[in-house]
This record gives sequence, structure tokens and C-alpha cells, in this order.
Amino acid sequence: MTEKLFYQDAYQTEFTAQIQEWIEDEKGLRVRLDRTAFYPEGGGQGADHGTLELADGRTLQVTDVHEADDEVWHYIETGSTAGGTEKGTTGSEAPAAGTAVTGRIDWARRFDHMQQHSGEHIVSGMICRRFGCDNVGFHLGEDIVTIDFNVRISMEEALEIEEQANTYIWEDHSFEVLWPTAEELKTLEYRSKKELSGDVRIARFPGADTCACCGTHVSGSAQVGLVKFLSAKNFHEGTRLELLCGRRAMEFLSMNHRENKAAAVLLSSSEDQTSEHVKKLLEENLRLKAAAAAMEEKLFRMWAESFRDQGNVLVIDDEITNGQPRALADLIAECCGGIAAVFSRKEDRYNYAVIQKGGEISALIKDMNQELSGRGGGRNGFAQGSVAAEKDSIERFFQRVFA
Repeated sequence: MTEKLFYQDAYQTEFTAQIQEWIEDEKGLRVRLDRTAFYPEGGGQGADHGTLELADGRTLQVTDVHEADDEVWHYIETGSTAGGTEKGTTGSEAPAAGTAVTGRIDWARRFDHMQQHSGEHIVSGMICRRFGCDNVGFHLGEDIVTIDFNVRISMEEALEIEEQANTYIWEDHSFEVLWPTAEELKTLEYRSKKELSGDVRIARFPGADTCACCGTHVSGSAQVGLVKFLSAKNFHEGTRLELLCGRRAMEFLSMNHRENKAAAVLLSSSEDQTSEHVKKLLEENLRLKAAAAAMEEKLFRMWAESFRDQGNVLVIDDEITNGQPRALADLIAECCGGIAAVFSRKEDRYNYAVIQKGGEISALIKDMNQELSGRGGGRNGFAQGSVAAEKDSIERFFQRVFA
């Protein structure tokens, strides 16, 4: 059984140990030690990363840690050595059982996990108490924390919990770990996703949460820093909340401040009025779009009228906006008495709309797509799509078709 130093002191970043077993197979290279401060993946929390240093100068990068049957296995990055002679994945021969190593934890990653996990405890305890619900899912991701509850929770309600949780955090309540006896466990009120027995580790933030948990946590709530909910989404029959804690929350809020400040400068607005200014801009944009659409329709009708009774018509214009080839082609087809083909450029292709009122143009579109590397089609005298051809190629094709 591996001695789990991370349960004794979550702040321990360096330790010495002895190798018990060294395996290299299809699963990769992994090492079992007699004792470790590396936390293995579990309970929604990712594994610690770091290094194992050997006396011969080799440094092994620990990229994953898993526990099986009370033994902790450290997965080593292939070729992660410094010093020694390059040979296989270890730089030299595999060290024998009993070889001493010095382990060093990636503290930034560990403390981030401690902040996220501790913040999750505090908000989950408060939510479960307020709504009489259960925490049915938890994942500490590389970017965000997600928590699933079996009741509907609105964003407004989540923000109320956020305010309550931050007040609790800043009061700096001490974190406690309990190892209750079987009898004590029967009378202890705690959160758990399943019925537990044997040695049960209880994590407690007094007044906020008491929960069966195997993760690593801060020693006092103030070290969480702050919590920030990002969203509350319906998930199955309940709610999924997205959360940031500690440094992640600070970086998120700093980013939002930078972006809001930059937007305020562009809007010539104070930072507390950016949304109001953006709202006014959007309203003005809608008015301008409506006015432009009305003017464009008048222009298109005048343009179409210029083709009155002219028969087949081809228009190639790079300034026609996306979606408008059909509108223009439809108006021209009403006036010209023949086929109306309208093309507008979009990047390296031309979008097209081809219309003949009461006509049949399927064969024409098939030939055009084949000759001009086109794609698209339609029926009942209408077709639309795009071609990968230049303007002169389109003109030559229709000159031949309209001849």
C-alpha cells in the first residue's frame, strides 16, 4: 500500500521515496513508490504533475497519476530524462526496486486544483442546503469547473449563492478533515453520491459544507480567493453550473475588465455604460439596415425594369451582397421574359441565382455546374449555388447558351 502524503499535508511539494516497481508495457512507463505526495486522478479532480529525480541525474516527468488497489502509479513521459546515456525511455537501465527518488509537485497546478475543489465544496454545500437537492456530477476541467444538480437553478439564484459564498470565503473559515468511525458515520450528516462504508474521509468547511471527499483542499476558505459562476444551463432534469475559483476567476474578471475598458474607449463611454451604448448602436444598426434594404429594393426594381422584354439576361456584379442574387434575379425574371442569371463574387467563388418563370432550366444548370466547377441546383424554374470560375468563363458559357 502506497503511503499517501497528500492526505497528511496538501501543501507538501517535495518528498523522498523509494521505487517499489517499474513497468514499461503497452500502457506506457509507470512507477510505483512506497510513498508519494502526487495526488491521483479521482473524485472529479485531475492528477498532479511534476518530476521524479534519480540520484544518477535523470529527471522523469510525471504526466499522470492513478490509484489501483491502494497503490499509486506514476505515469512517466516517454523520453523525459536529463543526463545519463540515451537508451530507451529511461536514459539508461531501469532503476532497481529500493532506488531512492525525490519527487517534486507542480505546485501551480496543485494549488489551482485546491482552489477549484474547495470553492466547489462551498457553493455545492450552500446550493444543496437551499434547494434540498443533490450534487450529481462534478468535473474539474483545465479551464472551468462544472457542477450538476438535480433541480432547476436560475442564473439569478446562482448569483445569489455566489455572493453568499464569497462572503463566507472572505471570513476565512478553517478547513477540517474527519475520519469518523463506522458508528460516528451513521449519525453524521454529510453529502455523498453513494452509500459509503469502511474508512471514509470527510471534508468540511464549517457552516458551508460537509462532504465525503478524497481531493486536496486549501487550509482556509480565504485561500479560495473568490468564486464566479459563468452560466446556469438546463441539463437533463436539473442544472449544470459553470464555475471559476481563485486565480482562474481573477484572470477571467481581469480579461473582462480589459475588454470592457477597450470597448468603452471605442464607444466614448464610461465603463459602467458600455452595454447601454452598445444597445443604442444595435438599434441604430437595425434602422440603417432597414433603410438600406428599402433603397436596395428600389434600385433592384429600377435595374430589373431596364431589362423589360429583353429576353435572356446575365448580370455579374461583385457588389451584390450575399443572399441578394436571388432577389435581383427574381425581379429581372418578371421583366425580361426569359432566363435571368445573376452572379455575385464571394471570395474565390461566384454565388448564382438562375430563374426562368414557368421554364425548365435543369439541363442548363447541370451543364453550367459541370463546365464552371459549380455546385447547387433547384427545380420549377429556379436554381441557386456557386461556381469556381472567373467572370470571363461565366460570360462565355452564357453567350453560347443564349445564342
